[in-house]
Amino acid sequence: MPTTQKTLMFLSGFLTSLGSVVVICSILGTQVWITSRIFFTDAISNGTIVITYGLFRGMSTQDLNEGLQDLDKNFEVLGTLNNSSQKSLHLVAILLLILSLAASVLSSVFTFYNSISNPYQTFLGPMGVYTWNGLSASFVFLAMVLFVGNTESNHLSEKLSQRLYPETSHKTTTHTYRYSFWLTLLVIFLNIVTVVIIIFYQKARYRQKQEQRKPVEYAPRDGILF
Repeated sequence: MPTTQKTLMFLSGFLTSLGSVVVICSILGTQVWITSRIFFTDAISNGTIVITYGLFRGMSTQDLNEGLQDLDKNFEVLGTLNNSSQKSLHLVAILLLILSLAASVLSSVFTFYNSISNPYQTFLGPMGVYTWNGLSASFVFLAMVLFVGNTESNHLSEKLSQRLYPETSHKTTTHTYRYSFWLTLLVIFLNIVTVVIIIFYQKARYRQKQEQRKPVEYAPRDGILF
């Protein structure tokens, strides 16, 4: 049976791992990753298209200076993009987040298992916890970078706007990243906290072992022989 200290430390790691699972599910489920304001003109009007979307769904509105305004539109991101480079990169970002979710789930399983058992010398021990948290943080970071790159360099929002309003001609675009996007940083933070908790436990365990050896190491040689 594990010691009380080990149980408490790994249960703390379990809670932070479980927290990262919940946050990633929120990231995948909420549709407020970004709001883009696209200034446009067409044959009879000009104004702004405001698009707010997440990984799967979004909504667009028009704010016209003149002309007849369209109704608000709800859309599916992947369905609107059809076959394009933007869609391919967007799918990769979704896949990376799913992989991060899987790694966080495995981290939760490993930390909980360590709180009730002692698999020190196997991959089920701390090494497995480090691995899954490292992978989870890496996948989330790559998804975040890929989403920004797809938005800024590959003009994801403009592509969506062109598909939703094919008659408009775009001039300039501004982006505001919303809370669903910034939650990715919280996942990385929780992964780091989990690793730090396990590192502190291993250091405390190492100190305990060293202290147990001291009475023998510093005892008089005659006493040891006796």
